[in-house]
Amino acid sequence: MPSLTGLAVTFLLMGSALAAPCQSPGKRRAWHTLSNPEKLDYINAELCLMKKPATLGLPGAKTRFDELQAIHQLQAYATHFVGAFLPFHRLMMQTHEDALRNECGYKGYQPYWYEQKDAGKFSTSDILDPVYGFGGDGDARAGGCITNGPFVNYTNSLGPGYEITNHCINRRISNTASSGSAQSQVDNCLRMTDFATAWPCIEGRPHSGGHGGIGGQMQNGVSSPGDPLFYLHHTWLDKVFWDWQAKDRQKRVSSISGTNIAPEFSFGFPARPSNIPKPTGAAGDPGTTTTLGHILNMYGNSPNRTIGDVMDIQGNFLCYEYVEP
Repeated sequence: MPSLTGLAVTFLLMGSALAAPCQSPGKRRAWHTLSNPEKLDYINAELCLMKKPATLGLPGAKTRFDELQAIHQLQAYATHFVGAFLPFHRLMMQTHEDALRNECGYKGYQPYWYEQKDAGKFSTSDILDPVYGFGGDGDARAGGCITNGPFVNYTNSLGPGYEITNHCINRRISNTASSGSAQSQVDNCLRMTDFATAWPCIEGRPHSGGHGGIGGQMQNGVSSPGDPLFYLHHTWLDKVFWDWQAKDRQKRVSSISGTNIAPEFSFGFPARPSNIPKPTGAAGDPGTTTTLGHILNMYGNSPNRTIGDVMDIQGNFLCYEYVEP
């Protein structure tokens, strides 16, 4: 029979292993560098989430895909134009990746759309391929609904905005708006010297380039995750954020700033309905300035985490890296 001392040492070692920093990071790659079979693996995993019934009881959600969208819809006014914007979406991308892998057998990691390559010409991007991509533009004569691709028949139950309605995935591609994703816009943000200037730069442009360039559901600040392109767009933004952090990693993974209270009215965001409370702070972070103790709410899709937990993508919780295209 093992001694109590031996058991104590064993548990301590197990705890240390569980808390050990990232050793084998998952590799997040650009969509255009994936092989066609790899692209289909990802698409089929997303379709799997669209077929799985909802389990969390979130308002209006009918599928697991909807429940992930609800993370965003239920708290859009608390997670945009605030210091938590980038960490919140980082955790949401991880939650989506975990659902793909753990619930739908996906073996890869969350890919990103290298939008610089397509900036100013989204309409010709290979990511909109009808077979090995996400389908193309919407048809203005049919409410903007997409007319081809693997997601053409999906009925989304959340949105537009805060509404709960059955509708298609709609798009209105704008090459002009997509210029906001240009390399020059990215470089401008990477030059910022502190979080207080880098975060609003990233949230402005290049963030708006992907949303405005695809249009339709993607351009709705509340219900945009109803278009599967949302996850590749925001994973790319997470890469931009990480590229900025990596320039002074020790400092930039251990500090944050910015307002904790979003403005009441913002461009691209429908009016907040009465059933959505006005933000007054966050759990773990009740003041007006964002802190590392701010709790990020995933509404049951994954455990909640603090901003401090997700600032380092190769720390004690997250474990991935971005592969340059």
